Amino acid sequence: MAETRTDLPEKKPLTGVERAAILLLTIGEEDAAEVLKHLGPREVQKLGATMARLSGVTRQQVEEVLASFTELVENQTSLGLEAEEYIRSVLVKALGEDRAGSLVDRIMLGKGSKGIDSLRWMEPRAIAEMIRLEHPQIIAIVLSFLESDQAAEVLALLPENTRTDIMLRIATLEGVQPNALAELDEILERQFSGGNAGSLKSSTVGGVKKAADILNFTDSSVESGILDSITDVDPELSQSIQDLMFVFDNLLDVDDRGIQALLREVESDTLVTALKGADDALKEKFFKNMSRRAAEMMRDDLEAKGPVRLSDVEAAQKEVLAVARRMADAGEISLGGSGEEFV
Repeated sequence: MAETRTDLPEKKPLTGVERAAILLLTIGEEDAAEVLKHLGPREVQKLGATMARLSGVTRQQVEEVLASFTELVENQTSLGLEAEEYIRSVLVKALGEDRAGSLVDRIMLGKGSKGIDSLRWMEPRAIAEMIRLEHPQIIAIVLSFLESDQAAEVLALLPENTRTDIMLRIATLEGVQPNALAELDEILERQFSGGNAGSLKSSTVGGVKKAADILNFTDSSVESGILDSITDVDPELSQSIQDLMFVFDNLLDVDDRGIQALLREVESDTLVTALKGADDALKEKFFKNMSRRAAEMMRDDLEAKGPVRLSDVEAAQKEVLAVARRMADAGEISLGGSGEEFV
């Protein structure tokens, strides 16, 4: 199980991000910088934070990471393979499926991206500034094209009095006609650098599922405010959105194998904070899927942590759920319950 720690136990399995961080720390500044140039901002931030946190890495761990990477390189070649397939394989080995899933698409987009696609490479605050004065329907379309976690960050930066209207439009959005999409793409393209927008086909974006996905990534205070407002306007739609949302208590429906996989990717400090707000049944679900020693340590950490602000608990639970959803999207785990909408 991954842990937030200053010293890495020799016997403790490393997460994909930790392996990648060790590799970058090993190959030297210049080569590491070249690798980071090919990653998106979220991946760079995650890797950078992990690299800064690691200390006391053992020689054995370094050797294991390098041996694993060398074996990967020796056993694979781009000859006879599509570049995308090769990149995907390398990144999954280095970062883990949940981090590499969308990263490949973003790398493939990176060079020639323009218009709406360019927004996926921008910081949420910059996107919010760019679209905040646009018509809510335009904002809804733009957010529907972004990845859900990115869209949630942008939404939180938009004026509070517009969020409900935007989410209602996303939830009821069934598609965008090609001429309207092309016009929007051209407007955004001109804001960047000029040039002609690529040919665009009719696109199915938005819908209740997209609204649920975005709200899953928003802070609980923002989420509850938007859902309450939508309930006032359209109770049935609000219920449909909530039915598709996956909350922390739903992890009880995940099978033991899925919980074990999740434990390998979630930081221990994050999980401890998240479990402070969980009922005993869910806590036991996690404990029974750990080694006896790890479970005892987790129980001790929970007792020692003391009172935690509700906002911190909710934020930690959101982080755990984000990992679970990404793993479900990659087919690594099944979320159960309403999970059919997520896997």
